[in-house]
Amino acid sequence: MSKAERIGVYGGTFDPIHNTHIEIARAALERVRLDRVLFVVAARPPHKRHEVFAEAEARLALVQAAIADEPRMEASRVEMDRRGLSFTVDTLRQIRQNAPDAALYLIVGYDSLVELPGWYEPEAILEMARLLVVPRPGVPPDMPSVLEGKFDLLPFQESPLSSTEVRRRTASGEDISALVPPAVARMIREKRLYHAHS
Repeated sequence: MSKAERIGVYGGTFDPIHNTHIEIARAALERVRLDRVLFVVAARPPHKRHEVFAEAEARLALVQAAIADEPRMEASRVEMDRRGLSFTVDTLRQIRQNAPDAALYLIVGYDSLVELPGWYEPEAILEMARLLVVPRPGVPPDMPSVLEGKFDLLPFQESPLSSTEVRRRTASGEDISALVPPAVARMIREKRLYHAHS
């Protein structure tokens, strides 16, 4: 009897994807012995409705370019192909339908963990997936008691790198080659993503 597949579900706007996103996925694969990590690109995130800077298709293309040489990482358009807002619980249900025997691990930042009780159907999320939590700089360790015992901290060196910083540098004409994979830097440049409009 084959063992159940272990799938990491890493959702986000990835606006754009950067090196720390890739490093977090690698850490999850190695430390938690996942079989693969799905990068789920949010199409219409309910908490960032007016803060998405690039179209979903462009963000998906950046993710695909970033992980092209990572055989155990996949870009998922499950939220892009579904109508309405991109709720995590719906995404987990859909992944569960496609892989009914898999063990699901939802990769989130510590800041998201603290907010999770306010998400849509948090109990169902916790039933379907074990949480893998990434430390975030400057985030206090306080958490709602309902989450105790529901997550594992992912051993990972906290990083201040953010998509906001990548966008800022791009808009001001600064070099981003140290922040994103080469294919992503090239695509951002060629498609004029995040550049300041004159």
